[in-house]
Amino acid sequence: MKKIVVTGKTIEDAVKSGLSQWQVSEDRVKIHILEQPSRGLFGFIGSKEAKVELELIPDALEEAILFLQDIFRTMQISITIDQHKDREGTILNLSGSELGMLIGKRGQTLDALQYLVNIVANRYATSHFRVILDAENFRERRKKTLEELALRLANRVLKSKKEVILEPMNSQERKIIHAELQGHPVVKTYSKGEEPNRRVVIALK
Repeated sequence: MKKIVVTGKTIEDAVKSGLSQWQVSEDRVKIHILEQPSRGLFGFIGSKEAKVELELIPDALEEAILFLQDIFRTMQISITIDQHKDREGTILNLSGSELGMLIGKRGQTLDALQYLVNIVANRYATSHFRVILDAENFRERRKKTLEELALRLANRVLKSKKEVILEPMNSQERKIIHAELQGHPVVKTYSKGEEPNRRVVIALK
């Protein structure tokens, strides 16, 4: 835990001094009063300032970003992290020259990093906190690839009259395949197998 001890003429002044140093609001700290102020003789001789200890309450998103930065520093790669929010959660978009290494085959390395980042973030969150890790819009490109694959394989099922079993996918990617073919008039989809080898099956209705 990050802590500082600060002083001031009053408890309030001491707290303000600490908040100013950290550039945070009061709801981000725990306040422990170490010494009350006293006026001393004649109001000033031997007077004591207030002394408080401030303990910074970790922020889930900040801790997630610090975790990633530590990984990139260890790997000795330069990666920029941009953040924004949408309905799915908080998106951390990575950019830099070494993204291929971070994305991995079909995004497997990126998925593993995302899993770890969510563990770190939720260790400090007061309620469920979802972080989506992306790399120069890889997620959107992958989504389009999977949607096109779903339609292509649905046509194969129509022609061959035989079901098609896809390669193992994570739950998010399986959801994309199911959603793309949900309203299809002739084929249906379902999943079979156990994680991490669960697969989507496309078959005739």
